[in-house]
Amino acid sequence: MNDLMTEFDLYLFNEGKLLEAYKHFGSHIIKDDLNRVMGVRFTVYAPHAKIVSVVGDFNNWDSRLHVMDKIDPIGIYRLFIPKLHEWTRYKYCIVTAYGQTIFKADPYAYFSDHRPETSSKVYDINGYVWHDTTYLEKRRNHSIYTDKLSIYEVHLGTWMTKPDGSVHKYNELVDYLIPYVKAHGFSHIELMPIVEHPLDESWGYQGTGYFSATSRYGVPKDLMYLIDMCHQNNIGVIFDWVPGHICKDAHGLYLFDGEPLYEYSDYKIRENEVWGTVNLDLGKGVTRSFLSSNALFWMRYFHCDGFRIDAVSNIVYYLGDQSNGTNYPAVEFLQNLSVTVKQEDHSVLLIAEDSTTYPKMTYPVSEGGVGFDYKWNMGWMNDTLRYFEKDPIYRKYHHDLITFGLVYTYSERFILPLSHDEVVHGKHSLINKMPGDYWQKFANFRTLLGLQFTHPGKKLIFMGGEFAQMHEWKDKEELEWFLLQYPLHERANRFVRDLIQVYDHHKPLYELDHHPDGFSWIDSTNRDQSVFSFIRYASEPSDFCVVVLNMTPTAHESFKLGVPRLGVYEEILNSDKDIYGGSNIYNGEPIHAVHDQFHNREYTITMKLAPLSITIFKYRVLEGLFE
Repeated sequence: MNDLMTEFDLYLFNEGKLLEAYKHFGSHIIKDDLNRVMGVRFTVYAPHAKIVSVVGDFNNWDSRLHVMDKIDPIGIYRLFIPKLHEWTRYKYCIVTAYGQTIFKADPYAYFSDHRPETSSKVYDINGYVWHDTTYLEKRRNHSIYTDKLSIYEVHLGTWMTKPDGSVHKYNELVDYLIPYVKAHGFSHIELMPIVEHPLDESWGYQGTGYFSATSRYGVPKDLMYLIDMCHQNNIGVIFDWVPGHICKDAHGLYLFDGEPLYEYSDYKIRENEVWGTVNLDLGKGVTRSFLSSNALFWMRYFHCDGFRIDAVSNIVYYLGDQSNGTNYPAVEFLQNLSVTVKQEDHSVLLIAEDSTTYPKMTYPVSEGGVGFDYKWNMGWMNDTLRYFEKDPIYRKYHHDLITFGLVYTYSERFILPLSHDEVVHGKHSLINKMPGDYWQKFANFRTLLGLQFTHPGKKLIFMGGEFAQMHEWKDKEELEWFLLQYPLHERANRFVRDLIQVYDHHKPLYELDHHPDGFSWIDSTNRDQSVFSFIRYASEPSDFCVVVLNMTPTAHESFKLGVPRLGVYEEILNSDKDIYGGSNIYNGEPIHAVHDQFHNREYTITMKLAPLSITIFKYRVLEGLFE
């Protein structure tokens, strides 16, 4: 029980470099040499407090009975309470410097009471036996940049509910979510925040228990089991992580000891009035130690495969506004976080949800970058959805919305997101963003996803988008699974499954996502017909795919296309096939290129071009052919 922090630990804590703060703070079950539970040790940081005590069911929440000892002048309090056990409910009762009494959940608690209760719970985080060694070794031996990456964004509470409307537990979802994701071919799932949070409607983005997997869906080891089973089925798990801001609920981190502790002292930059949240001060050492330890905690105990970091614009600029200036201490925190994560495991992904043009977001820290592996391409998402929302007759006037993204696509490493943010708050579902009658809506929908999966950049789709959910996402209801009994939705879903299979099995569609050699326009200027054509290359020059998108309802029986090599061009996907709900205009036979200069290329193919469609051809060399 000799667990006092050393002077060096205290130094690291204040400097923002104590990377295992969760081992020192919080509630920890103490056992004897025979592994018998002796009691629980509680440790909390509250430098502005006058008195701190532990309260709970065990003492009828009486703050006089278990007053904590101040073990260090910087404000660390500790108390060992014998005979307590796992699942004990507790809070810290803090008498502030101004004499106010407040009750706080434990910032480092491993588990929390079920909402609407707000207590922390003693939990033994150790003991889960993992079976994902093979997966982790494979992950660490693969390139995180040249490999395929297709992410399925999931909100666990509404992906699928039980018949009575209640939520599935983490371990129950194993039987439903994993087979579904595997059947579709997604490489990863991204979990919207699963830290403890009081309000369902915040979707987890306003957390109170950063070390506590939310009790809505079970206990932490159930989440470990879900991730373990994902890994055993070759599915990665990315956590949506929110280091920038916290909610203002009374039991949370906000004004933890009566004064700003983890957040800014300056009201003007502390209060995020748009979201009703409080911005964390990422320049403070104690905040940095808290958050850096938290990232390592999820990596070590939950084997997470990456972090999608929310609202990076609100981190790099004060209040998310460039005119307020760059928040250099916060940028430094992100850089330090990158170094810490990569030193722990180079294969864990760091992804920025960032709408700014802040430079070198995905460059290594050693090269002056922020250190993310990927950044969401918000520009591509906004421009592409604006284009697809146009009636096809007007698309020729907005042609640049599709081509402009290729101007900057290699300035960072991008993920192309069609996320939850695009299907809420009156923005409409993906299918209902599309213009036209039902047939045209679904044709546009297929073409949109086809563009996403053939455009340079990795991929992300929010749940429901894979079968063209009609309504916006509802944060209190499960997805509209009943739609799969209707042919248009079932066929749209089949298209998405086949599209991901084509993506998975053809290196040109992912290997050089972040290198200019991986992409070449065939024709980017065909405004009048609203047709786009380009080539995606793999590292082997003869390994390439030709992609043609027709953005209008006009079909073309003999559409001429310049290509780079003689040989055969085999149609490997056509979104207009009847099995996907289309009009069945497709190229059944392989097309042989001929000597005929077109589109500034030496050779030509002539193809059928279906209305509102995407067509993907795979090049194949004919044996004995000499150009």
